[in-house]
Amino acid sequence: METTNRARIAELQKLLRKTGLDSLLVTSPSDRYYLTGFTGEAGVLLVEPRGLTLVTDGRFAVQAHQEARRLPVVLQSDGLYRTCGLVEGLRARKDGDELARMRKSAILASEVVESSIKLLKSGVSELEVAAEIEYQMRRRGASGPAFETIVAFGERAALPHARPTAKRLKKGELVVLDLGAILENYCSDLTRTVFFGKAPAKIRLWYGAVREAQAAAVACVAAGRTCGEVDAAARTVLAAHRLDQYFVHSTGHGLGLQVHEDPRLAKGQKTQLASGNVVTIEPGVYVAGVGGIRIEDDVAVHPGGREVLTSASRDFIEL
Repeated sequence: METTNRARIAELQKLLRKTGLDSLLVTSPSDRYYLTGFTGEAGVLLVEPRGLTLVTDGRFAVQAHQEARRLPVVLQSDGLYRTCGLVEGLRARKDGDELARMRKSAILASEVVESSIKLLKSGVSELEVAAEIEYQMRRRGASGPAFETIVAFGERAALPHARPTAKRLKKGELVVLDLGAILENYCSDLTRTVFFGKAPAKIRLWYGAVREAQAAAVACVAAGRTCGEVDAAARTVLAAHRLDQYFVHSTGHGLGLQVHEDPRLAKGQKTQLASGNVVTIEPGVYVAGVGGIRIEDDVAVHPGGREVLTSASRDFIEL
């Protein structure tokens, strides 16, 4: 933890002792960053008079340790918050009009990710590629991105939710592009991974394993299947390739008016998929010091099967 952050925390702890509070739960992203330097999208900070703990999930494990140095980090596997979810439950099942809008949003995102691969040239920065991606979304009619576009080169691709930086692309690096558009109020969410240069054999093997895992999970999507079963389908494949330890987040999530909705496709989840659900299927492998590989598509659940809404190629691409 940086000296400035330690001083800020010490002042806050003094205030806690002065006011007699046992603890303070910091949920504001700005406050959390002010105190720790952590920029991940999910997390809460527990401040006690003589202690401090950052709680986040597996997607941000590496990032938390990098940005909030020497700070105790606890990983929560079952979500940070819970609500009654009555309206969210209704929203989880899309009607025909909603599905039509989501198809268009998914097509737009697919077109953008395919065009954005052409931007990957030696020396281009993550920020430059992300800016062009979001510009291309709007040119095609989107009201904006569904979330901050992820562009991660090289070792930074091992961060599942890496924010774009000034890092410039060089040969021999993995590139993860994760983007989504808002079109007619509905979100899409799509990830593709490419290699800039000639990929080593192990990268090809990892990519093949992730693609196989994603295909298995997509094939498992059906009304009546539990979310845990879909998650297990992806993990079983990665385990067979001895890569399951590098899969640090859930297999997917619901999608709609927001980019993260019910249901959640995670280990042990008993919720059954229903016709009208639209979910992401996004297994990944993340190896610190090397990079990450993720393939993500949007899938709608129908009474008699499933429909993959996103259409960008899943073939391994070397540039």
